[in-house]
Amino acid sequence: MKADSPPKRMSPAPSVVQSVTPKRKAKTSSQGKKYVVIRRNLERQRKALLEEVVEGLANPKSQEAFPDVSDQASAEAEQNFLMRIREREQRLVKKIDEALARMDQDIYGICERCEETIPYPRLKARPVTTLCIDCKTLEEQEEKSRR
Repeated sequence: MKADSPPKRMSPAPSVVQSVTPKRKAKTSSQGKKYVVIRRNLERQRKALLEEVVEGLANPKSQEAFPDVSDQASAEAEQNFLMRIREREQRLVKKIDEALARMDQDIYGICERCEETIPYPRLKARPVTTLCIDCKTLEEQEEKSRR
């Protein structure tokens, strides 16, 4: 009977491990639900940006030759401005993709610098952020001092 005693002691341990595992999964799934609204907004914003790009490619503005030099310069300045906007939109799409990837990896909402939780209102206002407000302020101060 002594040989049977150790397995009886070991049998409660697996049930403890099993009871811990569901709690952990529940926490992860509730964490995913926390950012459902933000995820939906990011996906909507990404879709809108990509539709604008497709529309811009489908209907490109033809570059005309203007008889007046100042009209030509204005048209070129406008075209440069539009190109800068497109570049910014491309960077935003990349940041949106990165934020969605962080959500998939369950690391969304964690500051990359201090590893603290980024407050929900900040994520709601700036969903692609990777830094909490304190770390972002510090980063901006460091950039300002380098200039």
